[in-house]
Amino acid sequence: MTLSPREASELLRRHGLAPRQRLGQNFVVDPNTVRRIARLAEVGPSDHVVEIGAGLGSLTLALLETGARVTAIELDDGLVEVLHETVPAARIVAGDARQLDWAALLDGRPAVVVANLPYYAATSIVADLLDDVPLVERLLVMVQAEVGERLAAGPGTKAYGAVSVKVAYWAEAAVVGRVPPTVFLPRPKVDSALVAIRRRSVPAGPPSVPAADLFRLVRAGFGQRRKTLRRSLTDLATEADFVAAGIDPGARAEQLDVEAWGRLALAVHEHGAAGR
Repeated sequence: MTLSPREASELLRRHGLAPRQRLGQNFVVDPNTVRRIARLAEVGPSDHVVEIGAGLGSLTLALLETGARVTAIELDDGLVEVLHETVPAARIVAGDARQLDWAALLDGRPAVVVANLPYYAATSIVADLLDDVPLVERLLVMVQAEVGERLAAGPGTKAYGAVSVKVAYWAEAAVVGRVPPTVFLPRPKVDSALVAIRRRSVPAGPPSVPAADLFRLVRAGFGQRRKTLRRSLTDLATEADFVAAGIDPGARAEQLDVEAWGRLALAVHEHGAAGR
């Protein structure tokens, strides 16, 4: 069982609630869509699924249908009450996913994150989980199409940016589906994308270079993406670093894949260590 548009509207009316634009609340109210998301997430009885922003519980119900154990996280106190009614089989956690103690939440066990993420928080949630919560091995997130393209973009494309490099450093990502506005209550003005993210067994960067050092270079490069790397990284990388990394300093940030950023970070790291 999942929620139809009529059932979702009735739930909101009965609890005296309405979608809150400030929290980016657009509830999925199409049974076929939530079951499609659960299928693309490839979860089953052996999985612990964490759903961020469970809302009214429509996707939660579809995830429970797979036999997976589901932890549903919800920030809105009013919706937490609804979830206790609609998905009593799920573990319901009230709070902001960006501020939770994930180590305590997962208790040392791996998890899959499946979520319909609001636009304002989607990028930071994905980046923080990849940076800080290694027990999250896979994600299947529904985000606005523009955000989804950035998460999965490759070098040389318009959508490719600093967050694309961060995702590629930790994981492999791909847009695996599109979702029209018609399946939401209320309807957003843009399409959504389904992005599958699978954590790498080891990061794509050099093991001797801290991730924070590599990302500092990446942020600087994309912070002035119209400039050449020689100019945007003038305070961070020398001509010798570019030579050692085999990178043209006349290139721009969007031309470098994650491996090239790793080579440059390694050169900067080694030359900096040699100079100390």
